[in-house]
Amino acid sequence: MSSAPEIQALAEAPGYHARRTLPLRVEAMRQLRRRRTLLMGGVLAALPFILIIAFAIGGTPGGGDGGGGGGSRIDLMDVATESAANFAATCLFVSAGFLLVVPVALFCGDTVASEASWSSLRYLLAAPVPRSRLLWSKLVVALGFSLAAMVLLPLVALGAGAAAYGWGPLKLPTGGALASSDTVPRLALVVAFVFVSQLVTAGLAFWLSTKTDAPLGAVGGAVGLTIVGNVLDAVTALGDWREFLPAHWQFAWADALQPDLEWGGMAKGAAVSVTYALILFALAFRGFSRKDIVS
Repeated sequence: MSSAPEIQALAEAPGYHARRTLPLRVEAMRQLRRRRTLLMGGVLAALPFILIIAFAIGGTPGGGDGGGGGGSRIDLMDVATESAANFAATCLFVSAGFLLVVPVALFCGDTVASEASWSSLRYLLAAPVPRSRLLWSKLVVALGFSLAAMVLLPLVALGAGAAAYGWGPLKLPTGGALASSDTVPRLALVVAFVFVSQLVTAGLAFWLSTKTDAPLGAVGGAVGLTIVGNVLDAVTALGDWREFLPAHWQFAWADALQPDLEWGGMAKGAAVSVTYALILFALAFRGFSRKDIVS
């Protein structure tokens, strides 16, 4: 990597502006062309069609015993084929706990670590791209792709559900229905909350990505710690301490699918997730600014 005087000289060169280095559109195109991005998009887009085929083979969902901790899930499955909106909500429910964690961990954990594994990180910094600018560009693009993944699933589900089950009001498992005009805004609110709740996973993956040269280590570490959080939330002996776990609020978006919109759970969940995420992002920026780059 270039010495400090050389970097200073480049920084003072005519026409050089730190903010113009590593533009977001360049980083976005780099990530979009990667095979793992296309593969992840294909998996998410295929899920609604897999569920439609499963319903066609197995018959109309429902008839579960409602026992155990999965009762609310069975209730949602009972109305999955009532309309496109119901089908989209069901797709979000079955994927929010794990499947949507994977793209977030993948896009955010593969940011800096992949450059280090390719031995291209030091050349980017020698361009010179300021460290804060490099992290900022990669983080914004990673979060953008994570949000796109969460939007892609319900959009495909709405289209596939409309073709398979028709368009109509969102029927609630507890009885009643949301008007067709309210379904899309409510589903958009659900997607927004799911994205905010996954910021913790994004923060974990991004922080780990600045600590290791192995992308799989950062991705796997973030997914593993997220799973640990889910396990801890299942330990009822922790009592009220579970409210400090982001996993405790991951399905608070169900309040958005009630006749009277409830904000309490989503507000608490968003506050917990954003707090953890900001701390993890700050640790990533602070640690990377002092890190000796050798790869």
